[in-house]
Amino acid sequence: MDFKNKNILVVGGSSGIGLALVKILAEKGASIYNVSRTNSQEWPEGVRHSEMNVLDNVDSLNDFLPEELHGLVYAVGSITLKPFGRISSEDFLNDYQLNVIGAAKVIQQALKPLKNSGSSAIVLISSVAAQTGMGFHSSIAAAKAGVEGLTKSLAAEFSALKIRVNAVAPSLTETQLSASLLNTDDKKTASAKRHPLGKYGQPEDIASAIAFLLSEESSWMTGQIINIDGGMGNLRTNL
Repeated sequence: MDFKNKNILVVGGSSGIGLALVKILAEKGASIYNVSRTNSQEWPEGVRHSEMNVLDNVDSLNDFLPEELHGLVYAVGSITLKPFGRISSEDFLNDYQLNVIGAAKVIQQALKPLKNSGSSAIVLISSVAAQTGMGFHSSIAAAKAGVEGLTKSLAAEFSALKIRVNAVAPSLTETQLSASLLNTDDKKTASAKRHPLGKYGQPEDIASAIAFLLSEESSWMTGQIINIDGGMGNLRTNL
């Protein structure tokens, strides 16, 4: 994959999957524009950064982005795991705002430079929970199902503009967001055993797939939800 002379916007590139993606894209020669609430000491040289909370006004993106944008990745998310009886309306609204509305707002601001490039790609992040029933996941599963619906709708609408739109749907991945789920050896062992491949994900697993979806190698792919979940979503090995 070659990203030389390609401008890529990463939203949420200061940690986790977004940070792993920034490192991969930098190695491949991309010019990276990052939007997040914080910066990172681990960024390669040359990353342009705009401090921003996507839940607030994002109009300043107009001045931050280049005239042409070849890729956009919305790597912002949440993990709200509660028994249904304890989930509040605010929980549902917060998850939807962060995962769906935030993505929509950013894409609207970036649409002109995405069109200007003549060929570009958007990648969103869903979850294995959106299509696989999992207890205690109702709020985040509902929000991520919204991400998948947005992905397919925009893929159809933007196809004439030569903008591809796809999403990845990871299972549990070792990031700061999931730290409480993997903070003991017992939890790590149990989480690994739940996946057919016998391990939980690493940020690089997801970031590598996202880079592929941004690249010319996936130029005939749009409207797809790609499961990167160690087999969790489709396989049952413990019969």
